[in-house]
Amino acid sequence: MKIESTAFTQADLQGFLDEVLDRERMLLADRLERASERLSRIGRLVKAGAGEDQWTDHELLAHIAVLSKFYGVLVHKITSGQLDEVDLLGNTNLRDAAGEQMAQIEPAELLRMIQADHARTAKLLRTVEVSALRREVKTETGRMVTADYLARFPLINHLEQHVAQLENSLA
Repeated sequence: MKIESTAFTQADLQGFLDEVLDRERMLLADRLERASERLSRIGRLVKAGAGEDQWTDHELLAHIAVLSKFYGVLVHKITSGQLDEVDLLGNTNLRDAAGEQMAQIEPAELLRMIQADHARTAKLLRTVEVSALRREVKTETGRMVTADYLARFPLINHLEQHVAQLENSLA
């Protein structure tokens, strides 16, 4: 085997990491699209209605609409350089009020809105420069997070969890 690592420069290493992230952003877009397709299939079964102690399927769909819009816009603003700070906790505290408003919308319309948000975010992930996904914002705690991190965890992982929750509820 030819030894290459001794000739590797910092630029070579950064190029390698860019290639890995470039591949990963396509996989993230695929995951988002798959979760969105699953949601599209089961979302048609959601009936309108509010609950007392725990969220109904309709309220969960409204929550998905809120997180899909919020994190999709957040990733867009970070990757485009429009944002350098974000209050994740403050926005999380607003989540229930936003979800309550969204729960006033019929499930079919919520589903349409969610699908449009997912399509925009998947397109962004497929077309954005890798360096833009590495852009960081400062959170309310002073911690730095990247656009990639926010797309991967609070958006896509969170979405996949809630889609599975709806699938189980509607099964």
